Amino acid sequence: MSVRARLSGFGGYLPKNVVTNAELAERIDTSDEWIRTRTGIAQRHIAGEGETAVSMASAAARQALDYAGVPATGIDAVIVATATPDQSFPAVAARVQAELGITGGFAFDLSAACSGFVYALSTAEAFIRSGQARKALVIGSEVYSRILDWEDRATCVLFGDGAGAVVLERCEDEAEAGILSTHLHSDGRHGDLLFVGGEDATRPVLHMQGREVFRHAVAKLSSVVDEALERHGLSGQDIAWLVPHQANLRIIEGMARKLALPLERVVVTVDRHANTSAASIPLALNEAVRDGRIKRGELVLLEALGGGLTWGSALFRM
Repeated sequence: MSVRARLSGFGGYLPKNVVTNAELAERIDTSDEWIRTRTGIAQRHIAGEGETAVSMASAAARQALDYAGVPATGIDAVIVATATPDQSFPAVAARVQAELGITGGFAFDLSAACSGFVYALSTAEAFIRSGQARKALVIGSEVYSRILDWEDRATCVLFGDGAGAVVLERCEDEAEAGILSTHLHSDGRHGDLLFVGGEDATRPVLHMQGREVFRHAVAKLSSVVDEALERHGLSGQDIAWLVPHQANLRIIEGMARKLALPLERVVVTVDRHANTSAASIPLALNEAVRDGRIKRGELVLLEALGGGLTWGSALFRM
């Protein structure tokens, strides 16, 4: 009997502080119309006092555990995808482990920028398939507000903070449920298109060549989606739901057209969450599962591209 990793729990956390485009326009040279037209974003959540990568990840994880009906002590692995940890070390995952009262198993962070959740999901699935874990928490948690230049209208309007989590469980008796395959890629030659750094070593900030990133996103996401479909002899019409990384509405709409999917079958949160990097896919999943859109037995396709450049897709059946 084949072993698969099934997504059984979903959770999310968004900071209480909501910043609209109009509020940003009071501080920098931009407008609601300028932001909406180019990105589809209307607002974003920004972490406030006491809201950290650890606190948000822990809150999202608790929701996911509750949804799955799994006690924290039953988790063997905690993997957190983040580009904005609270500390260089210990890992956010280790801090989450402590917050949840998990004393066994293992925990570590994974850095693949906006592709981080897909990378972490693939990693956790491998641990479950190999037998090193039976239940895993996979979390994306980001505090991008820490690494933005709030005077650069080309970047600061794009990002938000938040965390999303899923529980993965070893599945042997439901052959059709679970992760069917994941597909990961990277190309370090394009690392300077999207990176965090700068002359001030005490406060590195995000830098992005937006047009070039957009161009690569369209081509690479298209390729990795095709890879997932071809692996299983599927077409876009076989997919019930596309849950893309929430970076830009134009990219999301382009992927929907490629798959011949109406936007009603694409989960979109970028308008309300902005780009929460590794947290964007699990936040969108949590919303769509909890509001009843995504149902058991349906095929769901995930895709993302981020700094590195990194990109990947994952196909699973609920």
